[in-house]
Amino acid sequence: MTQFDGTPHPAGKAVPGTVNTVLGPVPAGELGVIAVHEALLSVVPGAEHAPDISMDRAEIFETLARKLSRFRDHGGGTIVDSTGMFHGRDVKLYEALSRSTGVHIVASTGMGPEEMLGGYFLTPQTNPPTPWPAEKFAELFGKEITEGMVVPRVERRGPAGLIVTATTREGTTATDESLVRGAARTARDSGVPLSLRFGADALRDLDIALDEGLPADRVVVGGLDRRDAVAAGAPLEVARRGAYVALDHAGSNDDPDILDDRTRAELLLDLVRAGHVARIVVSGNAVGVAKGRPDHDLPYEYAAQTFVPLATASGLTPEDAQRILVDNPRNLLTVR
Repeated sequence: MTQFDGTPHPAGKAVPGTVNTVLGPVPAGELGVIAVHEALLSVVPGAEHAPDISMDRAEIFETLARKLSRFRDHGGGTIVDSTGMFHGRDVKLYEALSRSTGVHIVASTGMGPEEMLGGYFLTPQTNPPTPWPAEKFAELFGKEITEGMVVPRVERRGPAGLIVTATTREGTTATDESLVRGAARTARDSGVPLSLRFGADALRDLDIALDEGLPADRVVVGGLDRRDAVAAGAPLEVARRGAYVALDHAGSNDDPDILDDRTRAELLLDLVRAGHVARIVVSGNAVGVAKGRPDHDLPYEYAAQTFVPLATASGLTPEDAQRILVDNPRNLLTVR
């Protein structure tokens, strides 16, 4: 297996038993505590051109390096940047951060929902315009795994370690479905997992992915600590189907649409008692540096250092805490 030595490795066919990081494949057992749904640099498309927004790379690097070093000092090993292709992903920056801090960084390919896509991803010759077919999205995402992630406009770097997609909050559109199907095909064919941010109906969106022949245990469904998802019974049913349940808003205590930490911990314990501890991951959805969008300046170590201890005080065992913070996200990210 390729050892982590701090230098970038060329992309290629994903290696079973490893995890794709920005510096190349890493043996899965070396990941440590994993923050599985976070953002490093998050830029609303086009914000980098606004005259009132600074994109000082040295300043961005220092801010992120400080936060990643704090995460490492609190026992963290790996950060998953789950922003996809077009929300500020900066592969060269992430390589430098990983070398500097020693934290593994898993970056992602993918995109969505439809409202965040440009017209390039529609077929304008039809009336109304129709979305790209799933196979075109699959080809686009697949190349980011086998050939490397695109650094605009002519370069590719290290391989993506995750495919992310999201569907429209008001209900899945035809374009969203094409995106999900393309992302699921890429996950199925590459061995790299799929992260699915559902829109209105988590189970319907999961069914679309599974319809492409992707095993359920290669999917993590994010946002299942939303109140509407809990009211619909989605977390338990997603786990029953064999997919991973992401309670990934740890630290969000003032949003009326999302559970607070205490209620989130109760949900986690309900899932454990129902026999689904092997299907739970937690994270904070923190944003290290935000440009053109509201900041979410939550420490990357929050889920491991604050939320999981809260659940432990309510009855979660240390062994189950280890599974949720280390084993489950490692198993999800490991190339099959």
